[in-house]
Amino acid sequence: MSVTLEKIDCKESEYNPYEHRKVLKPSSDVRATANIIKASLGSGLLAGPLAFSNAGWGVGIIGTIIVGVICGHCIHILVKTSRGCCKIEKKPQLNYAETCESAFNNGPKCLHRYSKAASIFAEFSLLSTYVGVCCIYTVLISDSIKQLIDRYVPSVNLPVEYYCLIILIPLCLLCQVKYLKWLAIFSMLANFFLIASYLICLYYIFGDEINFSDKKVVGDPSRFPAFISTVIFAMEGIGLVMPVENAMKKPQHFLGCPSVLVVAMSAIVFFYSTLGLFGYFRYGDLARGSITLNLPIDDWAAIFAKVFIALSIFFTYPLQFYVVFDIFKRYTDSYIGERYKNIVDIGGRTVGVCFCVGIGVALPLLEQIINLVGACFYSILGLVIPGIVETVFRWNNLGTFKWVLLKNIFIVLFGLGSLISGCTVTVLDIIAILNSKIE
Repeated sequence: MSVTLEKIDCKESEYNPYEHRKVLKPSSDVRATANIIKASLGSGLLAGPLAFSNAGWGVGIIGTIIVGVICGHCIHILVKTSRGCCKIEKKPQLNYAETCESAFNNGPKCLHRYSKAASIFAEFSLLSTYVGVCCIYTVLISDSIKQLIDRYVPSVNLPVEYYCLIILIPLCLLCQVKYLKWLAIFSMLANFFLIASYLICLYYIFGDEINFSDKKVVGDPSRFPAFISTVIFAMEGIGLVMPVENAMKKPQHFLGCPSVLVVAMSAIVFFYSTLGLFGYFRYGDLARGSITLNLPIDDWAAIFAKVFIALSIFFTYPLQFYVVFDIFKRYTDSYIGERYKNIVDIGGRTVGVCFCVGIGVALPLLEQIINLVGACFYSILGLVIPGIVETVFRWNNLGTFKWVLLKNIFIVLFGLGSLISGCTVTVLDIIAILNSKIE
């Protein structure tokens, strides 16, 4: 009887982080779902046909579902680990890097000394990943604008780098938005434009008879790493998961079934697999880094698709940049006086956008940057780190036959394999492109 009462008392006294969270501008479940979908879908969705051309349509469908399940599971275990760390440390919320540090602090004693290193590595991975994403978005918007200007204003013949500079000021202004609740409005707009572009792409894909005979079920195995890199880039939005979950009005709705995560990941896998499959059936090996670049330039529907996707990516840009600036803000806030915080905030956001656009100007190779970010940064951030963090945190409770350990070893090896093979293939592609330009 006394043991039972002790258990009841323990449950009643267990720290509930949700009860202690104070969010300035909380987001609803719908807005959180919109943010998660938009964090993943964007230029990655439009690169689906290119990914399928690397893998073949059979491998493409199966691979997309498998990668989607793995990415969704890694988000799940990261959020679940973060909640467990919150309860132990009696903190209302933890961000990505803080979760990594806490997991090591509460794991095996021999790993406690590495907790700060784990936090720094996570922060560096986050920063590198989302700087890369912002660079991709800069190039994609610029490519879409350039294609329209080249067709309808032929007297203006500017390289894509100039268009990156032209959109710099609008991006700087848009990235001054501070709160995720307000960014969710832009995410909904971006999702609307993205779905409109998606439907227009399907219109052109099914506009004429599709020839299936020359399409590969299984592609060249040497191109599989490029396929996996592109799919990981499209599926992963893990850097925004903790900010979105922490900003929710009802964060307990993020996990479970049905939940924000399940709905968002199901939508992401559906949109990506359908556009990738049918886009490959239509354009085959001619598929480009964004399917909108394959659409005819003379039809009004195609023009709207190019404009819509440029607007969609434009409105998504501040959501991705939120992660970059959030890291900067955490490390600088304590050193800045209250009267200077607004000035530093505006200046920091402006300099950050200029830096991201500058990298896009220096290397405007859309397909290759997508593969590189997916292979290197998202593999580490979305696969390797969550697998390691859950294993460390649950070291004393790895389940029957240590299935948690075995599962996470597979996830980490999959992530490392994607990283090494994807980076190798992408770097060789970049070298080949640069050599061909020199010749």
